[in-house]
Amino acid sequence: MSKLIYLVIDGAADSLSDYTTSLGMANTPALDKVASLSLCGLMYTIGKGVAPESDAAVMALLGYDPHVYYTGRGPLEALGADVEIKEGYEVAFRANFATINEQTLEIVDRRVGRSLLSEEARELAKALDGMKLGLYDGYVRVKATVGHRAVVVVGSHSYRLSDEVDNTDPAYAKVGKISVARAKFDKRVAECKPLVDIPEARRTAELVNVFTRKSIEILSQHPVNLARASRGQPKANVILVRDSGGSLPRVDPIERRFGLKFGAVVEMPVEKGIAKLLGMEVAEVGEPTGDRARDYSERLNATLSLLKKVDAVYVHLKGPDEPGHDGLQKDKAEAIEEIDAHFVKPLLEKMDLSGVSMIVTSDHATPPKARSHTDDPVPVLVYIPGLEPDGISRFTERDCSRGSLGVIEHGWLLLPRIRELLKHRG
Repeated sequence: MSKLIYLVIDGAADSLSDYTTSLGMANTPALDKVASLSLCGLMYTIGKGVAPESDAAVMALLGYDPHVYYTGRGPLEALGADVEIKEGYEVAFRANFATINEQTLEIVDRRVGRSLLSEEARELAKALDGMKLGLYDGYVRVKATVGHRAVVVVGSHSYRLSDEVDNTDPAYAKVGKISVARAKFDKRVAECKPLVDIPEARRTAELVNVFTRKSIEILSQHPVNLARASRGQPKANVILVRDSGGSLPRVDPIERRFGLKFGAVVEMPVEKGIAKLLGMEVAEVGEPTGDRARDYSERLNATLSLLKKVDAVYVHLKGPDEPGHDGLQKDKAEAIEEIDAHFVKPLLEKMDLSGVSMIVTSDHATPPKARSHTDDPVPVLVYIPGLEPDGISRFTERDCSRGSLGVIEHGWLLLPRIRELLKHRG
């Protein structure tokens, strides 16, 4: 059986209703070449009406229905950052360092203008890590990860806690265990509220709110932030939490589920956590440097190296999502072009297409006009050597909508469908 490369371009899709999409604007000869050889279609990564975060979307794309298996982003971020949690007594959250007006708690920037360096975040996290909360024998552990991102674990030495609490980051709402982007929200730090009326949830919410208040007091006068302010940079003067979870999902390893040994080339903690959870071999790659040519070359080399040892390599590339959130369509199109030029083009040059199958898609749409994730379907292409292609000339939302794959209603249906196509091929 041929090897498989599964490329997910983070936030690359826009909305079919857009007159021009970022993929449509982008010059992508390598992706278009793969599309011309492939079966194409559209896919809702979780389902129509759900604007997913990357974590639940990635679980779905790897064949696991998040409505069944997902326990929240927090535990996956923690796993990816090598932070263990004590079930029943600790709750993990994904967190952002953010900038607020300290008097009004109005959020100025949820990501500190994307200017916070990882080393700055690590110093800020040290100032919060181990904080005693003064009630319910509570404490907090904080670990910075990449840029403005962090993991926060709220715990109690004596009292049981619950992950059934809402976010302090108002941009996301919890719907069951899944966090979804809000199209509109009050730009103030939200109060953490229990989602069920039980003592464990009430305790957890209280502890989170104490942590939020204390974090503002500490971060406001931290030397890192005073130095940033002196340079005219925004302070990272609060930490917003979301996507609580108190345990890791119980899942079958991906190799047992699909009969393929998987590797992963991923850079963010949540994708690393998912890959570890599913038993995938994770390649070590560095944090993004801002030099896209260098970063994508490193990820390409890791992909080709892994492909010698495993049957399938899942590759998750950042780039287009951030300018989508910032409303910058031209920048988003350029980010897609850089992936095409520095990853896909050399990938095609270095491998024999007769022996490698490919999937290319996105984990969600991030239309620049929305500045957030939306529930729009994403384009998907499937290249399997020997299968008659659809004759699609470009990898765009509109072009892929004409393909023979039609509309795939849920991302977790994709890999089983690929497995059947591979069996059919023989």
